[in-house]
Amino acid sequence: MEKATFGAGCFWCIDAVLRKLKGVDKVESGFAGGFIKNPPYREVVQGRTGHAEVAQVTFDSNVISYKELLEVFWQVHDPTTLNRQGADVGEHYRSIILTHNTDQEKIAKEMKLKLDASGIFDDSIVTEIKPFEAFYPAEEVHQDFYTRNQGMPYCTFVIKPKVDKLKRLFAEKLS
Repeated sequence: MEKATFGAGCFWCIDAVLRKLKGVDKVESGFAGGFIKNPPYREVVQGRTGHAEVAQVTFDSNVISYKELLEVFWQVHDPTTLNRQGADVGEHYRSIILTHNTDQEKIAKEMKLKLDASGIFDDSIVTEIKPFEAFYPAEEVHQDFYTRNQGMPYCTFVIKPKVDKLKRLFAEKLS
């Protein structure tokens, strides 16, 4: 098993998407990329910690590769908006890839360059790529949020379209 850590706006969104992929063993919502140890949610969302909301994934690389996870990552959020995704605004909603080894770093940087050069996005990709240092799990209420709260307006109007896009673009990768 390997680990990958991605921030793509609200962690509820990327968590919901990654859980649906074959080869994904575990997804945990939390915080990473900042400078405060064990940050509480309130501190993160107030911009006091430098952390991003992220999902940490444990996956079987014999079933789904890191590159395939990144392909999903790039498609289910807007990597061209700095410190925001839709109406979610703040440094903690930034697009970020925290690499766990040099292979992940190389793959992420190469994909970012190729995507930027391809013109697939109207604007330049602003996704931050940096080495993973630490992960701090969010409170239990944030774990697998979409599954437990599908009727909430945020789930219906923000998360569900991302899940639907995943199903449309990556049907063969779904568990």
